[in-house]
Amino acid sequence: MKRTRNLKVKKLSQLSPNMLRLTFTSKDLLDFPENEEGGYIKFLFTNKNEKNNEKLVRPYTIRNFRKKNLELDIDFAKHKSKSGYAAEWAFNAKIGDEIFISGPSSKQNINIDADWFLFVGDMSALPAISSHLEFLPRDSKGYAILEVLSNSDKINLKKPKNFEVYWVINDQSLGYSDKLYYETKKIDWYKGNPYVWVACEFKAMKKFREYFQIEKQINKKEMYISSYWKYGINQEEHKIIKKKDATEWNG
Repeated sequence: MKRTRNLKVKKLSQLSPNMLRLTFTSKDLLDFPENEEGGYIKFLFTNKNEKNNEKLVRPYTIRNFRKKNLELDIDFAKHKSKSGYAAEWAFNAKIGDEIFISGPSSKQNINIDADWFLFVGDMSALPAISSHLEFLPRDSKGYAILEVLSNSDKINLKKPKNFEVYWVINDQSLGYSDKLYYETKKIDWYKGNPYVWVACEFKAMKKFREYFQIEKQINKKEMYISSYWKYGINQEEHKIIKKKDATEWNG
């Protein structure tokens, strides 16, 4: 079982209208491993509807960890549709609030020897993509195509010089949208073998997966494609659907 830690909110930073960073601290972070940015921890919430004290588990990207100060940064995105349990908690959090976490879980590695890179994601994936861009070799080239709710949600990114960033504005007022998918298909494909990283809403993920694996013939080992959420359902339901879909896709 993963190590469980009790953290306390130390600071709240509004990165954009729909992105909030919470900085946590605790002596429980004394043995928290370094260099896990881009990996994730899981927040453990009390489920008031569960008689067996089973926790509601919500995974979130590790944005920064400062060992010296025992500070852990986690970024939370707000959706226009009903916010998830963790996001609602975060956007109502106050300094001093406490929460349990587990992890970190195993970090997903990127093939830094690829000829070029393509990162695609909505706001739920922005913390992970931001972290990956920071750790790429400085001479890397590629694209980051990022969907945000408004122009005001664009943030400064630390990235390699030869990386192009495209912001896709989608206020989600019409519910599910293929806007990110079609904007991604417009890019000029570099020569050589890319590493593709995609994380977004479930329906969009399925379209991206088919596009990259079937149309672009990208080897599974040279990409990461995942859904971080699904319109209209909670994380527990999403997890079940995601597992079923992965089983069917992998045959």
